[in-house]
Amino acid sequence: MALTVKKLAMSHLVSLNKMDCIRALSPWTNGTSRCSFSVGAGQTGSGDSSDTSEDGAGVRYQEFQRWHNGGGTFHKSACIDPTALIEMGAIVHPKSVVGAYVHIGSGTVIGPSVTIGQLTKIGYNVVLTNCTVGDLCVIHNGVCIGQDGFGFFVDENGNMLKKPQMLNARIGNNVEIGANTCIDRGSWRDTVIGDHSKIDNLVQIGHNVVIGRSCMLCGQVGIAGSVTIGDYVTLGGRVAVRDHVSIVSKVRLAAISCVTKDIKEPGDYGGFPAVPIREWRRQVATQFQTSKKRVP
Repeated sequence: MALTVKKLAMSHLVSLNKMDCIRALSPWTNGTSRCSFSVGAGQTGSGDSSDTSEDGAGVRYQEFQRWHNGGGTFHKSACIDPTALIEMGAIVHPKSVVGAYVHIGSGTVIGPSVTIGQLTKIGYNVVLTNCTVGDLCVIHNGVCIGQDGFGFFVDENGNMLKKPQMLNARIGNNVEIGANTCIDRGSWRDTVIGDHSKIDNLVQIGHNVVIGRSCMLCGQVGIAGSVTIGDYVTLGGRVAVRDHVSIVSKVRLAAISCVTKDIKEPGDYGGFPAVPIREWRRQVATQFQTSKKRVP
């Protein structure tokens, strides 16, 4: 009997030693952050390791830790408010700033040096890079913000070369962005979405686009690069806007319209190319009457 008790005690001691070794080797920690939240301040967490393995950008894998609220992953140089929720499977990269009461869904990637304002909710499988996001925003599933824009030129040999895309995307306060929408970073100026603007699903916004406040972009809108849009502009479903066009404030565009030149007067527009709405309706009526006359 005494021998059996001794064997059980030894087995328990070995198990405890194994668990201590596992904890010592693990890069993850379940403790809370030790830093106070402030913009620009890094976080100091437990779980540091002497392992020098790193990726191509020089980031050590062992410097990523487990966030206490939600189980997500964060880099120790990121500045995250203790009230933020980072769900399991989400990751916050170095030098990013996450404000108070932010909710980051599973599968989301917050790239290096991204700033997210307070009370912003981010859905699943979102990718944020080279951008800032304001307060009280809602970013739905699958949104991508801050990737390179579509900019190329042809050299003297006929080869297609990429134009540098080095600037950022800036999302204002109280902005809502629908699922699977893409917003490119800027090349010669930042891409900007103004405060209180609402963007539907499957919208493409090219590099250098500047959109004013309280605008509404319906599903499948496509805005080419370097477009400037004023305040209180509404774009109906599948509206297309060509590059380097300016649209004044308080313009509404009917669905499936195409803007090919500047719109300088407020009002309603429609058609391809977009013209004042009454002119477009006359065009449609004339075409309808002409087609009826041709019918035998």
